Amino acid sequence: MPDNNKNTRPRKKAQVPIDTSYGHLQPQATDIEKAVLGALMIDKDAFTVISETIRPETFYEPRNQKIYRAIQTLNMEEKPVDIMTVTEELKHEGTLEDIGGPGYIVELSGLVASSASIVYHAHILQQKFLARQLIQFASMIETDAFDETVDVDDLMQRAEGKLFEISQKNMSKDYQQIDPILIQAHDILVSASNTKGLTGVPSGYQELDRITAGWQPSDLVIIAGRPAMGKTSFALSIAKNIAVDYREPVAFFSLEMNSVQLVNRLISNVCTISGSKILSGDLTRDDWERFDKNVRKLQGAPLYVDDTPGLSVFELRTKARRLVREHQVKIIMIDYLQLMNANGMRFNSRQEEVSTISRSLKGLAKELNIPILALSQLNRTVEQREGIDGKRPQLSDLRESGAIEQDADMVLFVHRPEYYHIYADEHGADLHGMAQIIIAKHRKGATGDVLLKFQGEFTRFSDPNDDDFTRPASDAAEGPVGGEILGSRMNEGGPLPPPPSPDGGAPF
Repeated sequence: MPDNNKNTRPRKKAQVPIDTSYGHLQPQATDIEKAVLGALMIDKDAFTVISETIRPETFYEPRNQKIYRAIQTLNMEEKPVDIMTVTEELKHEGTLEDIGGPGYIVELSGLVASSASIVYHAHILQQKFLARQLIQFASMIETDAFDETVDVDDLMQRAEGKLFEISQKNMSKDYQQIDPILIQAHDILVSASNTKGLTGVPSGYQELDRITAGWQPSDLVIIAGRPAMGKTSFALSIAKNIAVDYREPVAFFSLEMNSVQLVNRLISNVCTISGSKILSGDLTRDDWERFDKNVRKLQGAPLYVDDTPGLSVFELRTKARRLVREHQVKIIMIDYLQLMNANGMRFNSRQEEVSTISRSLKGLAKELNIPILALSQLNRTVEQREGIDGKRPQLSDLRESGAIEQDADMVLFVHRPEYYHIYADEHGADLHGMAQIIIAKHRKGATGDVLLKFQGEFTRFSDPNDDDFTRPASDAAEGPVGGEILGSRMNEGGPLPPPPSPDGGAPF
């Protein structure tokens, strides 16, 4: 019979592997954080080297954040940074005990012998911080994506906005030695010499191009004016000149009207057919002849139209990159800035949001190295002023944000004195049918006024010496009325059905 009281060795319990897949530690490097803080307290020049890379929130440990903030304060006040001054600053801020007392400060200073590796260490901390931000961002997106009450389109807007915010805060550009910049400046100078001073994208207007040398790469150009001044007509005339006359790729973002309305305006511009006739379809034989002769100028033009309503600056950024990459777009035009938004970011006021949009457009122009022309509204102040000079727009009239004036490399006002019943300037020159393009700010050159002809019915601006401004119908080329049409019929050579006769009877 077996002895049940016999001592037996207890069996070891089987080791169960610990699943750490749901318990990841946040990316961190606390030892390096200590090394960086220690180096800052033994080298007075170390802070200058890393101040653009490291911020208090870059540190993972809260007490290290407080110590770095104290070091920041001492540097801003131009005080020495060492064990004693940092301790006193923390004591003054009431956080000395929170970080572990003077003993922790002494411990930090004894960890390193020099600051030789501080740049490398700061880069590691910056990468860890960025990784933590991305984890937080991904967690937020995942949580909202599982929430069926959240609109997916809104979520995508917020996601893009937040990701843009993270990238902007962590984006830095290093300095460079002057030699490669000199080579670049020399090449631009040679190009300007060969093109008679035109170094940017031409506007198609002689005097405007003479002053600006064309729309310059990386420039943010604001075209502003009160309603009914012809801002959109001016922008479309520029787009037509660039895409049709010079065959340079243009992207036009229209937030105010749809793509068909926009193209109808272009047809009116190119064919000199009034917009009201195009809207009603009430075209005469001469109108159809001009249409047939001139509409082909628009076919194949490298003009890309986007009529997304409520476009966000983040959507614009994504689309602009693709347009530049896939279609080599040389200039972007936006109609107009105040209709854009910055979804995904929080603001205390509309003014803050417009400031962010303006700053983002300038950043996008620099990133893509192309000019961006953005239309902007003016406030009502100009309507309240009297006299010829009183009706002229001023930079202070820019609506909703002073940041627009600050961020813009060039500010142009579209001003039509005739609208205010002013028919002659101070020198007695006739202003009937004329528009003043006022260059109020020009960071790279001169300011001044450019006088252009304007015909609102054709949504068209022209140089004053352009004799082809309004071609009479009798000068139109002869040909069958309602000839080949755009799209597949043009490709197939199929004819456009002839228009009805003026009396509504049989076709011509």
